[in-house]
This record gives sequence, structure tokens and C-alpha cells, in this order.
Amino acid sequence: MIAGARIAAAIEVLEDIDERRRPAADALKDWGLAHRFAGSKDRSAIGSLVFDALRRRASSAFVMGEAGPRAVILGALRLVRGLSLEEASALFSGEAHAPAPMSEKERELFASASLEGAPAHVAGDFPAWLEPSFAAVFEDRLIAETSALAERAPVDVRVNTLKCSRDKALLSLAHLNAAVTPLSPLGLRLPLTPEGRNPALAAEPDYVKGRVEVQDEGSQLAAMLAAAKPGEQVLDLCAGAGGKTLALAALMQNKGQIYASDSDGRRLMPIYARLERAGARNVQVRAPRRGEGGLADLVGACDLVMIDAPCTGTGAWRRNPDAKWRMRPGALEQRIADQDQTLAAAARFVKPRGRILYVTCSLLREENEDRIAAFLAIHPDFHAVGAQEMAENAGLPQLGAFASSMGPGVRLSPATTGTDGFFIALLTRSNLS
Repeated sequence: MIAGARIAAAIEVLEDIDERRRPAADALKDWGLAHRFAGSKDRSAIGSLVFDALRRRASSAFVMGEAGPRAVILGALRLVRGLSLEEASALFSGEAHAPAPMSEKERELFASASLEGAPAHVAGDFPAWLEPSFAAVFEDRLIAETSALAERAPVDVRVNTLKCSRDKALLSLAHLNAAVTPLSPLGLRLPLTPEGRNPALAAEPDYVKGRVEVQDEGSQLAAMLAAAKPGEQVLDLCAGAGGKTLALAALMQNKGQIYASDSDGRRLMPIYARLERAGARNVQVRAPRRGEGGLADLVGACDLVMIDAPCTGTGAWRRNPDAKWRMRPGALEQRIADQDQTLAAAARFVKPRGRILYVTCSLLREENEDRIAAFLAIHPDFHAVGAQEMAENAGLPQLGAFASSMGPGVRLSPATTGTDGFFIALLTRSNLS
């Protein structure tokens, strides 16, 4: 496909996303199935265009004066890729399946594109209804923080210490320009290719043999802040596909026991293959059966309960940019209810002097500090561990610098730590008689 035809395809995919209000990945998959002549490089390039446009959808529409897919693609070519008017005009030639030529108005707007005077939700590319929540958290850093959420994210991997050292993995992945992550002692960062694509990990021996696992540095740090020790009894209550479960297994050196559970058993399906590949032998998967969680024997028995809480995912917008435009106020209300319910459920499994690690990939106070405060108000037998103490206990004292100013816990974000957005808080149960 010529470059202009890829632009036309990206516009077509955005039209499908708008009309059917569904995830971008689904729309891209369907487009590929319907256009089998498109090679893997074509599909990758089209996907990259679509996600660039979704990351900067509000600002792209602002500079082009309208919000349709064609305008958003044009705006993204200017704001994200920095194309000149001449370069963009060559792509919009109207020839060989390329989009129709740019109108005189489009040319004028493209050439003079500026975000001067744009409201905060446009400059930061986030839904307008979330502005009060973001402003309450970020204050004068609102645009800087939300703009960072609209950038492309690198690929981070966690070195699986059950099988490999970071030094060995760094050497083995040197051809992908791997570099150590600045905060996680177990992480490597793989930059995007010059074309903006993710490095191809699926065929790398280190990945296939379980020596590395794809995991954002922030997620790695969240698991490490649990300070899980060999021999402990650990419940991963919202294990999903098992990313943090695997990290805990390595930290515990395959000693003790981890119980991986999730309210939706379907989310657990990928964990089995991942456990085998990683060589994690101290994990029991407890899938729910007939509405029962299968965890009755763990009540009051766990040293640690990990909650990777259901949340709005605002901290992961770099990787899921379409999710922010599908999000509605009712989703936040539902997530808050889910979080309170999950915290209350977790408390049942914690033994005296045991702990809960509460994690979200959200940057909203409503899902983070407010939930911890609400939990502590009705659970006097628990107390929150200070951010600096939590960081030092995990051997990561530098993370104390990212303590929340709104309550106990650590906050990570693309603008402050170069990671996805995460909130991590540690709660300890008193030594009951």
C-alpha cells in the first residue's frame, strides 16, 4: 500500500470506531480481515496512525476546526508527526486510493495549527467532564500531566529472576536497544522503532523462554512495593492475566504460596501458559466456580492480599487511548463501588499483622486516596503505612519522593516517573488477640 492509502484506511477505521463505539483493536482487526491484501507492515502503520489520532483527538479536532475522522487524522499528522503542509498534501492526493485532496480551508488550518487559547481538556486531550477531577489532583500541572498521558509509551519488560539476571537480559536484548529502567531494578526499556512501532518481542528467545515478561515499569514497582517474602501466603485477588502474580512469584523465589484469583474466571485464562513459561511453581490458580470464589479456606490466613483494583484506567491512556473517549461518568461511579467492595472482601483474608496492597492504574483521587480513607473509616483494625516506610521496606527508598500529597500512598505518572499512571497504598492489620 502507498502511504496515502494507509491514511485513507486509518480514516476508515476511525469512522468504524465512531459509528460502532467499540475498541480500536477490534476495528483494526476487522479491517485487516476485510482487506487481506494489506501486509503486516501496512496493518502496523495503519494502527499507528489510528492510535496517534486517538491520543490527540481533542487537540487535533481543535486545530482543524472539526471532529470528524479526516480532520482528526490531519491534525495528528501535524501535531504528532510534525508533517509540513507539502508533506500532508502529498498524502492527500486523491490518487491510488489516497484520500481526496485537501481543501483550501484545510490547508489554511493545517498550516496555522496552534493550540493557543485552547481549553485545558483540549490542550491535555482528555474528556471535558473529567477536568474537575484532574484539576483537583494536578492543579497547575494539569496540562503537563494529561499531555504526557497522550504520548506514545515505550515497551518495558521485567526480567524474570527465576531464570535470568538483568545484566544477562540487557546483553541479550542489546539489538533492540534495551536500556535499564530508571526506577525498577528488574526492568528494561525497549524504545519504539523509528517508524513508531513496538519492538517485535514475540519471536525473541528471551521472551519465548520466559526470561522476560512485558510489564510497564510502574506495574513492576507496584508489585515490588508489596515486599512479598519467600514463605508467605499471598492472595492475588484480582489477578487477571497474571502480570503481578508472576512478579510476586519471582520476588518470593518460588517459596511460599500464591493464590491467583479473579471474579471473572475468563480473565485468568492466559495465566496458565504464562506461569509455565516463567517457571513459577508456587502459584495456585483459584478460578471461581458456580458463583463461588473458592477462597473460603484462606479467610484470615494471608500475610498479603494484593488488590489490582478494577478502575477507570486513566493512568494507562498511553497504551489504550481509545478508552478515554469511551469513558462516561457512570463508569467512575461503578468503579468506585467495585473498589469499595473489593477492599472489604480483601480484609476478610488478612491475618493479624498481615497487609493489603491496593493498586490502581488510575490517577483520579476518587479511586485512590478517597477509597483508602473510606476503607479506614470503617475498618479501625487497619492502618495505612507511610509512603517512605513502604518504599524502604521494599528496598526502593527513592520512591518515597513520589508520596501522595492527598493521603497515604505513592503516585506514579508518565510526567513524573516516566511510567504509566499508578496509585499504590499499603494497609496493615493490627495484631488482634
